[in-house]
Amino acid sequence: MLLPIIQLVVAVALVIFILLQQRASGFSGLLGGGGGEGFYQARRGLEKMIFWGTIVLAVIFVALAVVQLMSLRG
Repeated sequence: MLLPIIQLVVAVALVIFILLQQRASGFSGLLGGGGGEGFYQARRGLEKMIFWGTIVLAVIFVALAVVQLMSLRG
């Protein structure tokens, strides 16, 4: 009973982290600029922490899903 609740909390946190990531910001993003082809921007500070947090939460979510699936089969 605790596993689905943990998975739900991780899923909500994952959605929040995904929404916090900015792909194109400001007016240049509205017009199609900023983040175009061949453009690379290094992540720094909070942006880098959100990026890695998203990856960690995704891995935890998948692991919880696999554990829940195994517990239903056995």
